[in-house]
Amino acid sequence: MKAIVLLSGGLDSTLAAYILKEQEIELIALNFSSPFCLCNKKGGCSHPAQSVCEKLAIKMMTLDKTKEMLQCVKKPKYGYGSNMNPCIDCRIVMLKKAKEYMQKSGASFIITGEVLGQRPMSQKRNTLLLIEKEADLEGFVLRPLSAKILEETIPEKKGWVDRKKLLTIVGRGRREQMKLAKEFAINDYPCPSGGCLLTDPNFCRRLKDLLKYSPDFNLNDIQLLKLGRHLRINKEYKLIVGRNEKENAALINLRQGADLLFSPDDGIAGPIGLGRGALNQQDKELSCQIIGRYCDKQNGSAIKICVDNNGNSQKELFEVTSIIQGEQLTHLII
Repeated sequence: MKAIVLLSGGLDSTLAAYILKEQEIELIALNFSSPFCLCNKKGGCSHPAQSVCEKLAIKMMTLDKTKEMLQCVKKPKYGYGSNMNPCIDCRIVMLKKAKEYMQKSGASFIITGEVLGQRPMSQKRNTLLLIEKEADLEGFVLRPLSAKILEETIPEKKGWVDRKKLLTIVGRGRREQMKLAKEFAINDYPCPSGGCLLTDPNFCRRLKDLLKYSPDFNLNDIQLLKLGRHLRINKEYKLIVGRNEKENAALINLRQGADLLFSPDDGIAGPIGLGRGALNQQDKELSCQIIGRYCDKQNGSAIKICVDNNGNSQKELFEVTSIIQGEQLTHLII
């Protein structure tokens, strides 16, 4: 018997894979990628998930859900969680994509590491059933960690898996999972409490601003939200200021179309600024003042800021003599 396991690399999905592997189910792991994943800062969720697959000797496929997630964030059918996390819509997306792959690979059902009551939005009993229904997978999603306190699934009814060997874990505590991890000799597991940027208040503050002023945003806009200081200059224009050399380089790489680049001239050390949107001359001068504030000062002399218009080979030079005050700067920061 063959099954698809949704494997993030976190403890719960890892345990689900181990439990079904013990029942000699042939597993194929599905790992999902999106710009909002923060499970592993070095390489995303696929790295810990790949490690699990190597230990269990199972195949792993990584599927990109970026396109669907951008739409979920813009207009989730089932709303947001405590921040900007459309958890229910996200789970539906994953199960729909998992169903497609299940049919292509000849698998018979899907396994997840979900625990009843662990997540307040997406793991209530009625919500789990709703997600299955929306994904057209009613009865075909097995949750080994909570299976014995949930309705019997088709894999259990047909004897593909032994229900007696499944578990009764419920709630937000993780003591039982950690105990089970020791039994399986699982020692390295990330994401004990989730790894999604959409639950991060600071990131979501920026995302709300983007949704308000640029509702038709794209992946490039999302990548920018992860970088630098964001300052809302007016409703149509914002400035992103790099905080280090790595971010400066990233801002240059993410530049698009009519974006402006601000940088200190004359060999003065300072940040790169990326200006996106419509601005007037006053806004441009204010942006230069902001960049000047973060530059290394030289004997209190004026700082020249270069403004590079992507559509114009002629660069502008602004001489910054006055520095923007902290109170005004704080008012602009998103």
